[in-house]
Amino acid sequence: MSARQRDVLDAVLALVREEHRAPTMTAVARAASCSKETLYKWFGDRDGLLTAMVQWQASRVRGLPLPSGSLDRAALIGSLTEFARNWLAVISGPTSVALNRLAIAEAGSSGADLGAIVLRNGPIAMARRLTPALEAGRSAGLLAFTDTDDAARVFFGLVVRDVQIRLLLGEAPALSEAAIARDASRAAHQFFALYGADEKRPATAGAKQSTETV
Repeated sequence: MSARQRDVLDAVLALVREEHRAPTMTAVARAASCSKETLYKWFGDRDGLLTAMVQWQASRVRGLPLPSGSLDRAALIGSLTEFARNWLAVISGPTSVALNRLAIAEAGSSGADLGAIVLRNGPIAMARRLTPALEAGRSAGLLAFTDTDDAARVFFGLVVRDVQIRLLLGEAPALSEAAIARDASRAAHQFFALYGADEKRPATAGAKQSTETV
């Protein structure tokens, strides 16, 4: 996208944060100082504009950095920790909280289903970004799992825990940088405790322990 298009999407997100509702094309044109014709040319329609808005917000969660050489345990844990840290910082911010509240309120609506748009371009898109790292870890003999989607969902559960729902329900924000770094590191190490190929897990206590961890 051009810098001007990114500015427009920032204006849309600001409207969501300030007005707590999905903005109309007219409102966006006014807030971004551009014509509706330009908006339709760039984004197609209102659904296209809302999709681009969610994708732009989701793009703030950067992909997993992986070393160019051989992958080892420390490098993979570091990559998972950085991804978790970046993701927690984004979802705990006021823009993501406002966007997710609105998506829940409008989920299943007859018009623009913002809930479905957020689901496709938020959690599902995050899983796609995570998948290459998980599969690289499995190929390197560091991780052991059979279903990549299940492993990704477990990782997300370890990262987010109850943080997002507490924020959506109005608990005072925001996570400090220290808390985010701590929670991200803990999630990555807990994930390895569950899926690390070289982990020694007791046959009887393993299932109970993993359930409590999740």
